[in-house]
Amino acid sequence: MPVPALRAPRVRFEPIDLGRWAIWCATALRFAVLPLVFDKGFAITLLSQTGVMIVFALAYNMIFGQGGMLSFGHAVYAGLGAFFAIHALNWVGEGRLWLPVSLIPLVGGLFGAVFGVIFGYVTTKKAGTPFAMITLGIGELVFAASLLFPGFFGGEGGVSTNRVVGEAFLGITFGPAIEVYYLIAIWCFASMVAMYAFSHTPLGRISNAVRDNPERAEFIGYSAQHVRFLVVVASAFFCGIAGGLSAINFEIVSAENVSTARSGGVLVAAFIGGAGFFFGPILGAVVFVFFAVALSDYTSAWQFYLGVFFVLMVMYAPGGVASLIAMNLRVAQHRLFGRLVAPYLALAAAGAVLLVGVIALVEMSYRLTLNFASGSHLQLFGLGVDAASRQAWATALGIVVVGGLAFEAARRRFARTWGAVQTVVEENLRRGTTP
Repeated sequence: MPVPALRAPRVRFEPIDLGRWAIWCATALRFAVLPLVFDKGFAITLLSQTGVMIVFALAYNMIFGQGGMLSFGHAVYAGLGAFFAIHALNWVGEGRLWLPVSLIPLVGGLFGAVFGVIFGYVTTKKAGTPFAMITLGIGELVFAASLLFPGFFGGEGGVSTNRVVGEAFLGITFGPAIEVYYLIAIWCFASMVAMYAFSHTPLGRISNAVRDNPERAEFIGYSAQHVRFLVVVASAFFCGIAGGLSAINFEIVSAENVSTARSGGVLVAAFIGGAGFFFGPILGAVVFVFFAVALSDYTSAWQFYLGVFFVLMVMYAPGGVASLIAMNLRVAQHRLFGRLVAPYLALAAAGAVLLVGVIALVEMSYRLTLNFASGSHLQLFGLGVDAASRQAWATALGIVVVGGLAFEAARRRFARTWGAVQTVVEENLRRGTTP
């Protein structure tokens, strides 16, 4: 009888995703280095607001991009979390509560989750358009309540605070803007990791299934309503953290924090960045803060530019900025990006000319209407321009016409080249000859 051969024990090694670790380490390093490079007061403020908006946009995308729920009132959770956080901060200052300032965002997160349970129970009974309309109604309800109950919400003036309370830890008082930035950066990075981990949990995966096919999810034993409810609560928790960070950063919370405009802003940020990608809302938050904070310091027409940019993204890149990056990375992976360099440069040059003309027309229009009291003279691209001059308008219109014609020609050339490149990519994928 033959003796059976002995089998060597099989040892399985879980491979380490070095690429993922490299991305997260690079992100943490970027958070640490950015204020050292951009060390001016305005730059630190801009970075702090960007960190808060990143948390808010990622939290919103938990229901929008991952759960398929369009909400028009998600600022409710961030705003209410901010109100409770700022009251907690005031209680710390009065000696009625012991809590480190660094943990105040957690107060906002907990109360955001509490209201996520209350409002989520109502909103998630419906899906699709009814869900969106109910969230809009709840948002308006909370906004009205913020003006009706000034004892808690502070009325039109809001609730103010002083973040320099309690005993300093290692000399950190959170008075200087740089200290607040690093607090926001730590919470932002931790929230990003937590939300990324959530997207890989069974609940995060089943929320994708409910988004794509709720009937099939129900058929295999999951309650679509319960899944949506839990995702709303989790999203509300991180929205509350964003609200708590905002309360510390600005030291004031008002009715504007729960307004429909704030809810619309986070929706725009998530869509522009790309709701279908985890890192999409991060890009969208950066773009939105650039328009709302950086650009608003130079022009009162920033909302017009943001609206135009949003419309263009909806028309030509509905997948957001992240989808554009992903598509170009796929082309680069097949070593075909060199074909697109010249068309991209031509498109950028023509677009820059067109943009100069459009900006000139918009700024002159704003000067003659909203800012007429300041006179008709303004500075455009370092040049003095008289908005009441016919020559200025004729020049701007001429630039628009020339830039528009050049842009259309460059766009057609780019479209032909892009189509040819995509044909080669699809052929490589079909043959399995990806480099």
